[in-house]
Amino acid sequence: MFKQAIVFGYLALVCSAASAQDWAYLKRYQRQNDSLSSLPVPRDRVVFMGNSITDFWINRSPQFFADHHYVDRGISGQTSPQMLLRFTQDVVDLQPQAVVIECGTNDIAGNTGPSTLKMITDNISAMAEIAKAHNILVIIGSVLPASRFIWKPDAQPATRIDSLNKWLRGYAAEKHFAYVDYYSALVDGEGGMKKEYSADGVHPNDAGYKVMEAVVQPVIMKVLGKP
Repeated sequence: MFKQAIVFGYLALVCSAASAQDWAYLKRYQRQNDSLSSLPVPRDRVVFMGNSITDFWINRSPQFFADHHYVDRGISGQTSPQMLLRFTQDVVDLQPQAVVIECGTNDIAGNTGPSTLKMITDNISAMAEIAKAHNILVIIGSVLPASRFIWKPDAQPATRIDSLNKWLRGYAAEKHFAYVDYYSALVDGEGGMKKEYSADGVHPNDAGYKVMEAVVQPVIMKVLGKP
């Protein structure tokens, strides 16, 4: 049932976006962004930018976001070009101190068409450079492990995910950005996600998100200069 809900939710998102001719789903957070813009900006605001893995996070672990000034801006099914298009309104305009960028899974799956590694990395680096240009601290998140996609069972993503993560780690080091290694904390011996952390092999369950929180929180604290 959980797997079906994810697939149906993703299909509904795609159909809804198409019907509104809103390819990047710019309207998704428009109201929430307007509400935030009318409030004082916390000095330690952090935006989490991503796909369904980020989108589902706040529902499975709302206290993690509520206890900090963390803003979830994930959209299920999205690829890096869609995220790049909405990066200004969903990240820059919110004036965060830092952004956590986590994407690539849906690019590898081909959700919006075939994507080469360079196409994905170009979009991720563009988001990071936009953030840097606006004095937003950049945290690059690794792609989560997956040996198959439930919505594209013929795909064999493990090798491409590993290659993308190697690039992300190197890019973060080169640009002096922080890097969050979710992958190593969740991966099994075959490039997939450990069964205890996911019901479908792609999206974390409650235990999986707890692991991710334990990995990302120290990185955020270090980036923000907090003890």
